[in-house]
Amino acid sequence: MRSTCVKILFLFLTGILPARLMYAQQILTLDRTMEIAMKNSPEIQSSLLSLEESQESLNAQKAALKSQFSLNLKPISFSRNRSFDDYYSKWYTNESLGSSGTFTVSQPILWTDGTLSLVNKFGWQKSKSETYSNNAEDRSFSNNLYLSLSQPLFTYNTLKVKLKELELDLENAQLNYALKKLEVEKQVTQYFYNVYMAQMDLSISQEEEENTKKSYDITQNKVNAGLAAKEELYQAELNYSNAKSDVQNGRVTLENDKDQLKQYIGMDLDEIISVMADVNVQPVDIDLKKAVEYGLASRMELRQYGIKIQTAQFDMLAVKASNEFKGDMSLSVGIIGNNEKLNNIYDNPTRNPSVSLSFNVPIFDWGEKKSKIKAQEAVIKQQELSLSDEKISIVLSIRQAYRSIQNELTQIDLAKQNERNAQLTYEINLERYANGDLTSMDLKDYQTQLSQKKQDYAQALINYKIDLLNLKIQTLYDFENKKGIIPENIMKKAKK
Repeated sequence: MRSTCVKILFLFLTGILPARLMYAQQILTLDRTMEIAMKNSPEIQSSLLSLEESQESLNAQKAALKSQFSLNLKPISFSRNRSFDDYYSKWYTNESLGSSGTFTVSQPILWTDGTLSLVNKFGWQKSKSETYSNNAEDRSFSNNLYLSLSQPLFTYNTLKVKLKELELDLENAQLNYALKKLEVEKQVTQYFYNVYMAQMDLSISQEEEENTKKSYDITQNKVNAGLAAKEELYQAELNYSNAKSDVQNGRVTLENDKDQLKQYIGMDLDEIISVMADVNVQPVDIDLKKAVEYGLASRMELRQYGIKIQTAQFDMLAVKASNEFKGDMSLSVGIIGNNEKLNNIYDNPTRNPSVSLSFNVPIFDWGEKKSKIKAQEAVIKQQELSLSDEKISIVLSIRQAYRSIQNELTQIDLAKQNERNAQLTYEINLERYANGDLTSMDLKDYQTQLSQKKQDYAQALINYKIDLLNLKIQTLYDFENKKGIIPENIMKKAKK
């Protein structure tokens, strides 16, 4: 088979491309093609960007759980207002000029969903009031330093849920990326072997053209010697023209398949390529029971459905919290000082503790919350049913892939025998044709039969390769190398 591959490649290089381009082309193996696709494929790039988005969103949320520092500056503020004093029934004027700044350190508390803040407000103010009885003016510095705690009560922890949702989103993106790689591997393999088969078909067409040319020369010699009727030469010319047409059609098909492969793996369409593959088949021992076990234990789609169920359960928490009894507690303790002189600002400080407690008590919502809960329960059950159906689909697909592989082994043996028989039949009838015992039309049929059997044998070998890859994708286990292919970090998360 290796000699056949070398012959096909030689014919391809010498028969399709001009000699000046022979050294400019790139010969691709399946592994090299896969490597290019994993770097340049638009689908892989898109999946990587989605993975990066999920990772950065999780990083941002984790960063938000750390202490946040902020500084709010108000360099200058001025106001002049004319107001009415209801108690004295008099008008007065107030003028204020000031500058202030607020420094805040805020720390979210993951375990309680609360927020602890240390705040320092510093400012200077000049205030002047013109009243009906006298004028007053004040110039002073002030500083308010306090520690506050804001804590929701009797409700779910939104911080934990948000963090877990982003972690699940990242895991789902990782699963999508791994699945996309498998999908690209499958598509690249198919496109690669399409090019390989196109090369094989072209090589067979060129061989058929050579054989048809030989039969045409034989017929021409016979006609010139008066040993055959002239219509035999006409038929031989027609056969030769058809053979040349098949070669040209094969070249067009090959170039089209190359363009499709280059487009999918992200190569420049002007790149000159050819493919070289070893399609020798070594039967792989496959245990159907183990294949099913591997698939159910490793298939990433099952974990994705598990993520959907978890996400739906988180949504249920939000639904239940939409109209529930809950409370909010705020605590604050600190000191405030003011003085005309900055260094004496805390000569006479004032403590300013504060406590606030509030509750939201739902009374009657006309069944809104109850209906939303039932709707979300239906969503969860639907995801659970989808998970169950997916398990069945996985088992069915693995069983079908296994049967297909076993069938392809039988088809390979049959195709190999048919090719051998067709070759022997053609050689016998070519000799008969040379002896004048067979017409060119009959010889054409035997030539066509030989070409078809060669194509059938090559296709059977490729079908086995593709079916074996399909089983690897279905089970996430490489039976050729006897090892799992699922990423270890994803496998650990799936088992949790």
